[in-house]
Amino acid sequence: MKNKTFWIFALLTLSIISIAYSYTRFAFKEEKTVAECHEVPSNIESEFKPTIENKFKPTAKAPKGMVWIPGGEFSMGSNVEDESLCSIKGVTKDAAPIHRVYVDGYYMDETEVTNEEFEKFVKATGYVTVAEQKPTKEEFPTANEEDLITGSVVFTPTPSAVNLNNFLQWWRYEPGADWRHPEGPQSTIIGKEKYPVVHVVYEDAEAYAKWAGKRLPTEAEWEFAARGGKTGNLYAWGNDLKPKGKFQANIYQGHFPIKDGDTGEDGFKGIAPTKQYAPNAYGLYDIAGNVWEWVHDWYSVDYYKSLAESGKVTKNPQGPDAYYDPNDPSEVKRVHRGGSFLCTDQYCTRYMVGTRGKGEIRSAANHVGFRCVKSK
Repeated sequence: MKNKTFWIFALLTLSIISIAYSYTRFAFKEEKTVAECHEVPSNIESEFKPTIENKFKPTAKAPKGMVWIPGGEFSMGSNVEDESLCSIKGVTKDAAPIHRVYVDGYYMDETEVTNEEFEKFVKATGYVTVAEQKPTKEEFPTANEEDLITGSVVFTPTPSAVNLNNFLQWWRYEPGADWRHPEGPQSTIIGKEKYPVVHVVYEDAEAYAKWAGKRLPTEAEWEFAARGGKTGNLYAWGNDLKPKGKFQANIYQGHFPIKDGDTGEDGFKGIAPTKQYAPNAYGLYDIAGNVWEWVHDWYSVDYYKSLAESGKVTKNPQGPDAYYDPNDPSEVKRVHRGGSFLCTDQYCTRYMVGTRGKGEIRSAANHVGFRCVKSK
């Protein structure tokens, strides 16, 4: 890219979680241990009411690669008010207050959609993802014509420690990056058929789901499934980040975001194949970490507040009628869930089951994918 303005504009609209970056601290001065940073808040049980699962279970066999999620009534959201449990208060308040929700039963993909599954879709339909389409002057009116080239956003480690208040330091717009070439035109997905597909925007995920006879989950369906019938747990597997000393998800350990900073203590440095960790209680793999997952709902910072104020159990919520992000009001956003292989207690702990992410709907990156659901 020759035009620096276009580089910056592309990066500003990338599909990364849009948290309040200005509130993050310089992580390498943090003295607390990972265990201390992940202590369960003392009031966690008092704010969550029991999950009440539906009793109905279909007699028919679940569709291939999917599991049955019974649905029911549960407490949705998070009472964790900071980004890493030992940082600045208030960053995750878009996941509060905790409120009661009911969802009907449904089937859900047991894993994120993989490269081989997405490739079948592309071969059957000839579909071209947004990252593979040349940007237009309508989208980027200030860009020079020669700068309007296909590509996507790729995580790029920094040479040394940096202040974490500027995420542009570790992301780059990579010409030729797309789902087939996740790190750029010289990379490939050959041998990575079981890895989750990435560099897909919301409309790409929606198109795949429609072709597959499925749909994207609502945010409430996603969280009900992720909780696995449990009440108020901090993570999809419980309240301990490392039960018996073992990580349960592909997240980032070590100094973020420096080169070779990820120690790979969880078994992987970077993205991992699906099914590398134990599933949750409903049989879902990688419901935390690995790649972010698009869900159906528009993102609105105060949506949970409006549901809680109704004083009712909200039945099958579909999300707000419009998007609203006061930190970035011009960008059209949908919700992301689950966190990614770049989530770290130093910067972003959105692998916590009740927390939320968000992404501009036509921006892609190499840590964002999706999974689908199907109504019974």
